[in-house]
Amino acid sequence: MMVETAILSVPVFSTLCNEAFRLRRAVFVYEQKVPEAEEFDADDLSAHHLVAVTAGEVSGTLRAIYAEEHVKIGRVAVAGRWRGQGIAADMIGRAMELHRGARDNRFYLTAQADKLPLYERFGFVAYGTEFLDGGMPHLAMKNY
Repeated sequence: MMVETAILSVPVFSTLCNEAFRLRRAVFVYEQKVPEAEEFDADDLSAHHLVAVTAGEVSGTLRAIYAEEHVKIGRVAVAGRWRGQGIAADMIGRAMELHRGARDNRFYLTAQADKLPLYERFGFVAYGTEFLDGGMPHLAMKNY
């Protein structure tokens, strides 16, 4: 049975954004062992936060940051019970749709090495050498 997911743009520190931060903590800090000091940063204050809501609960989140030369998509997280249902892809598509005009339709992100195929579906191309972020191998990717 396919459950509908709403992808919402939410203000920082709103109830839904706070739930998104809780999800990020669960996925990145507890599950993937990223140090909490690395997970949450000043960019959260100015970022555009998207939240996925499935069956009444926050199922996913990401943030978009307006850097000088591109829009950086990051902190893409989906709750364990909702993985494999296209929620991350729905959020990425929505983020690109919402922020297309911000930096001449140029997008950038750093992807966990095992997640490259997800981003490649949206036209992202990996470049440079692999590096560790939060203790996990990542690659820079751009779409422009």
